[in-house]
Amino acid sequence: MNVEQTSHTAAPVAVDAAGWHLPDRTRAVADLPELAELAGADRRTCLNLGIDTVAVDDDLTATDLAERAARAVLARAGARAASLGALILVESRAPETLVSSDATRLQHALGADAATVFTVGGLGCVSVAPALLAARGLLAADPDLGPVLVVHGSKPAAKTRYRHPVTVNGDSGQALLLGRPHPAAPVRILDLVQRTNGRYWDLFRLEYRDRPTDRWREECRDLPEYSFRLAMESRHRLSGLVDELLARNDLTRADIAGYASQNLSAGGLAFTEETLDIGLLPSCRDNLRRFGHLGPNDVFLNLYTALAREDLVEGDRAVLVNVSPVAAWSVLLVEIGPQHGREGTV
Repeated sequence: MNVEQTSHTAAPVAVDAAGWHLPDRTRAVADLPELAELAGADRRTCLNLGIDTVAVDDDLTATDLAERAARAVLARAGARAASLGALILVESRAPETLVSSDATRLQHALGADAATVFTVGGLGCVSVAPALLAARGLLAADPDLGPVLVVHGSKPAAKTRYRHPVTVNGDSGQALLLGRPHPAAPVRILDLVQRTNGRYWDLFRLEYRDRPTDRWREECRDLPEYSFRLAMESRHRLSGLVDELLARNDLTRADIAGYASQNLSAGGLAFTEETLDIGLLPSCRDNLRRFGHLGPNDVFLNLYTALAREDLVEGDRAVLVNVSPVAAWSVLLVEIGPQHGREGTV
């Protein structure tokens, strides 16, 4: 039997508008209450992550942050929530209540009554990748479907913001309004590759049953496994994923104008650069220093900060790299279109 070989062709998705809610208030990492409990090497680790301040609004929940970003993006795009074909919420790592639905709460608050609504998650900062895959599938499967809004509110799961030895978490909301590709699309998502390894499913965890919230702590089950074994696997995975992404789109490294990563630490950014033999966009380190780690919101915030500074221009292609300590990896290929500076705000 003859099998015809065909090249990979992904269905592009237009990012018609993007926006964030970043609290005006910031807190210096050196002033975090949990630092009083740290001494010696642990304290130095926190202070050497490359994060000076984190964005903080203790009065807003993750859903509040998501709602504010969603409203801003809909207003900017001149779109009505009632016209949304789907609303995809990247779920919070620690919902305010169990059993209830943050996704339909957001639907009701926005007035997206006709939208197909659901959540995705479970992959930490990589969780934006399955949300984008789901959005792409919905848009491709139903030609009559309206735009898709992908939203996330990022807050630390515990009251403490420092996750030893990884990062310091800030607060933010992000919303991406997605549609089918068109010539005026400010940004197009051309392709996406995602991989996971369930071996590390509980490498980081937070025990919460029968514990008051002030005793919640994000803990690493095995620091050497995180620092060495997972790091070595991440090195192999990222290199392979970028090669796969470029090959299946008939591109080489020379065709990529810039790379953005998620913001865990200065060491993490350096690790990504060394692993891929690249230089990350300056916005990665700048946003890490100003805002801390914003979970699934990091990579697009870094991309749009670079667009606002014109570090990337029309026609450029960029790769967005995401790694999660639960052993998930994703790489996205995006292309910059016209009017990109007007359709996203940082």
